[in-house]
Amino acid sequence: QVRLAESGGGLVQSGGSLRLSCVASGFSLEYWAIGWFRQAPGKEREGLSCISWRDGEPYYGDSVKGRFTISRDKAKNTLYLQMDSLKPEDTAVYYCATVLKYGSSWSFGSWGQGTQVTVSA
Repeated sequence: QVRLAESGGGLVQSGGSLRLSCVASGFSLEYWAIGWFRQAPGKEREGLSCISWRDGEPYYGDSVKGRFTISRDKAKNTLYLQMDSLKPEDTAVYYCATVLKYGSSWSFGSWGQGTQVTVSA
């Protein structure tokens, strides 16, 4: 059973930083891409970034490229998203997910319960 548990969200001022964590369990990550998407009220789900668990190759969407950094700790089965230079428009619920497709369009398999990120102006 796939389990993904996010943490690390909170309230931060514009320009600040947060690091999200996601602990994965119940399945072998080795051949998966794991990543993050977010959803703000009234908006569509937005794929942000993903990483190949096996070799660590990252991918970033245009909205977060240069500001967010994805990484993973294989020993801890934990995925991270370091978010710097946060903007009010980054406010959303952030989800960790298994990624089936990424790039011009995204598709996700399983995801966690989400963690709220709020960026004040």
